[in-house]
Amino acid sequence: MNKVMPKIGLIVPTYNAGKLWEEWLTAFDRQTLKPDYLLVIDSSSSDDTAATARAHGFDTQVIRKSEFNHGGTRQLGIRRLAEAEIVIFLTQDALLACPEAIERLVAAFADEQVGAAYGRQLPHRDAKPIGAHARLFNYPPKSYVRSLEDRERHGLKTAFISNSFAAYRRSALLEVGGFPTDTIMNEDTWAAGKMLLAGRKIAYCADAEVYHSHDYGYVDELKRYFDIGVFHSHAAWLQQTFGKAEGEGRRFVLSELSYLARHAPWLVPSSLIRTGLKWLGFRLGSSLHQGLPLFIKRRFSMHVGYWSRA
Repeated sequence: MNKVMPKIGLIVPTYNAGKLWEEWLTAFDRQTLKPDYLLVIDSSSSDDTAATARAHGFDTQVIRKSEFNHGGTRQLGIRRLAEAEIVIFLTQDALLACPEAIERLVAAFADEQVGAAYGRQLPHRDAKPIGAHARLFNYPPKSYVRSLEDRERHGLKTAFISNSFAAYRRSALLEVGGFPTDTIMNEDTWAAGKMLLAGRKIAYCADAEVYHSHDYGYVDELKRYFDIGVFHSHAAWLQQTFGKAEGEGRRFVLSELSYLARHAPWLVPSSLIRTGLKWLGFRLGSSLHQGLPLFIKRRFSMHVGYWSRA
């Protein structure tokens, strides 16, 4: 007897997706496995992002820009796609790299213990060396499946996942309360950590690939790590359970310096400056932000809208 395929949904949060959006939709149209339900949640784009999505068969829900929240908006999508047993999340700048990407990601759920799976992120073709290394470091070419027992070896990395290209077993996600609706970012790591504590597994599918990378400026690095620090200050249980973030940060810095020494040695000074800014941002966000005035928090934050709701 053939096993019945689970119903699959796809949710894409968007905002002014721009020229890359057509390329994104073309890559999606080529997929060998098409989700049963397609949903774009658009934060009131001023371009034609929402209209173009509708033209490609996506149901589209438009929300106010001020309503967007990394966890809350995705949880809204979970509620909208109530019939989907597997829910995939993609971001508007993560281009599916091959026609089998979605099919390979969903295949991870053949293991009933897998609660979530995420794919490999490759640097965009025009990515600069520092941005490219970040993807190569965090997304290796070999797949793996991790459980809570792996925390002794992999620490905080055990709960690593990225909603730029990830899928969740709906029942497993709801078992842990869904995504948090009051977090500044890293709603994916929060959910993965809760799933691991509940006895689920997290799968990394290296053959399910997207192109997705960022070339952050100095100020962006500071702001991003400020927000990461804020997240960890509000989700202290993650580091208490899996280990401190600093250990993984040290590994990353050493790997980046080695990579740049081989491929772009002139960027080593830039890397050192960025490392200092990341440390400062994380320190401010994790240990000191509660004593800062609101206007300072907004100035240091990449996700400014969060502070209007905090």
